[in-house]
Amino acid sequence: MDPNAVAKAFVEHYYSTFDTNRGGLANLYQDGSMLTFEGQPFQGAQNIAAKLASLPFQQCQHAITTVDCQPSGPAGGMLVFVSGNLQLAGEQHALKFSQMFHLMPTPQGSFYVQNDIFRLNYA
Repeated sequence: MDPNAVAKAFVEHYYSTFDTNRGGLANLYQDGSMLTFEGQPFQGAQNIAAKLASLPFQQCQHAITTVDCQPSGPAGGMLVFVSGNLQLAGEQHALKFSQMFHLMPTPQGSFYVQNDIFRLNYA
């Protein structure tokens, strides 16, 4: 398994789903998963999905600038760090963001998001 290929595939899937069907992200998380969104913690797939659904915009487009990854621990986890631009519908300027995912393997051979930290980057 090439960690860079896994990270790239995950990032493409995550952001295309976020941009087109945000509710579809819920099954990437589990009950023990945690999201910290702009400093606010959310635990569990249901609470994370509710937070993402409650964001004050309906349409957006992510443009990824960088993806870095590292293997994490003996269980086969992976850290994925993403930076990019977030274009909201009707807004002239894109917002810069950073997001870190800690991916853990499932028994079925895929990955789920154990930890997710999102921050907007203000100049």
